[in-house]
Amino acid sequence: MNTHDYPFTRDLSRRRFIKSYSMAVGAAALTGPYLVRGQNLNSKLNVAAIGAGGKGASDTDQVAKTGSNIVALCDVDRHTLEERSKIYPGAKLFRDYRRMLEQMKEIDAVIVATPDHHHAPAAIRAMKMGKHAYVQKPLTHSVYEARQMRKVAAEMKVATQMGNQGSAENGLRTAIEVIQKGAIGSVRQVHVWSNRPIWPQGLDRPTKSDAVPEHLDWDLWIGAAPERPFVADVYHPFKWRGWQDFGTGALGDMACHTANLPFRALKLGYPSSIEAKTSGINQETYPSNSQIRFEFPEREGLPPVSFFWYDGGNKPPDDVTAEIREVNEKVPISGCLLIGDKGKLYSPDDYGAKYFLLPEKNFVGYKKPDPWLPRHESGPRGEQAHKQEWVDACKGGPAAFSNFDIAAYLTEIILLGCVAMRVGEKLEWDGPGMRATNTSKAAQYAHPHFRSGWEV
Repeated sequence: MNTHDYPFTRDLSRRRFIKSYSMAVGAAALTGPYLVRGQNLNSKLNVAAIGAGGKGASDTDQVAKTGSNIVALCDVDRHTLEERSKIYPGAKLFRDYRRMLEQMKEIDAVIVATPDHHHAPAAIRAMKMGKHAYVQKPLTHSVYEARQMRKVAAEMKVATQMGNQGSAENGLRTAIEVIQKGAIGSVRQVHVWSNRPIWPQGLDRPTKSDAVPEHLDWDLWIGAAPERPFVADVYHPFKWRGWQDFGTGALGDMACHTANLPFRALKLGYPSSIEAKTSGINQETYPSNSQIRFEFPEREGLPPVSFFWYDGGNKPPDDVTAEIREVNEKVPISGCLLIGDKGKLYSPDDYGAKYFLLPEKNFVGYKKPDPWLPRHESGPRGEQAHKQEWVDACKGGPAAFSNFDIAAYLTEIILLGCVAMRVGEKLEWDGPGMRATNTSKAAQYAHPHFRSGWEV
């Protein structure tokens, strides 16, 4: 692995990302948008949806509200296509996104909202053709794919955004500034917990097989993953998240939301080690519950950080959450807690949109720092603002806040937890080299095999 392929070492450090993003917003406000391939803020994008149902449906509807044209819908399930085509009768319909991208040269941008194992194959193919990309979280299915997504996006100079919509929340951006201005002092511990999984995990593969429904193209659904028989109500349409060949489990599903705040605020780089405790994991699905510890070394003058992840009903110890119970009476089903030497910052939701400084009595009269990150003070908010950021970037505006330069790095770090769970032992991690230094077992999970025709 060459050093020029490493995240944040070739042309964009963590510090420069925040600085360049803020400068770009300021420049756009003063001079107007710069042009990208003939687009401007008054033009309309031609957008194709890869994965038309579920989250893909809401993503498509929100992008349509920006004034963009939905010119194509792609889904392996004909029933989904038929239903969504009623909303967008002018859109061309496809089952295979490879054929769609080959045939429709007029596509400017794609939305990718498929099972995780299709995210990188679809988005990288589109970006290599010069298409902008909005990709649902987690950005990829594997560590290697995350690095490739960042690399290709930079090479092709396309506008990108990951679907962790909390990135557009003013509260999250304020919390980042509060932490970086030292309100809670030096942070050495972070605890993040989730109510996931809310889908089946800790299962073995079924021994039976069923006839593939006429409306479903099972081979296209399998995509880059190893072939396996169809089994009704096991993988499609939603239960794929817990299966290792298709999803990334509770951690992959939610940490791109819940770890987003500490990742950005603490400028977390590569962890030096990752260790997972699990219950119910096997070679097929992720565990019924897990606890994962990431150790991050000193970086940019900041102290080492221990990052703890909990899911499946696990939560931080009572002594860690005592002050949360004073605020909430009980610890909520998901949350994020940063512990500094002057206080704590606690966010009670998945997106970091709200936060509290604890203990509250120590922060009476606290004045927030002057903002330096961009805000959504007017116009769309929340998820709609997240889509608008991406559409504006596609048209030549500043980079979206969760563009692949930072989103791919966040995803890569998160998915190391999935690797540690599957390996079943502590990993001593060489981040730039993308390898465990103490075992060869991690390589197959960090950089998986892709079925012929679906390579990344």
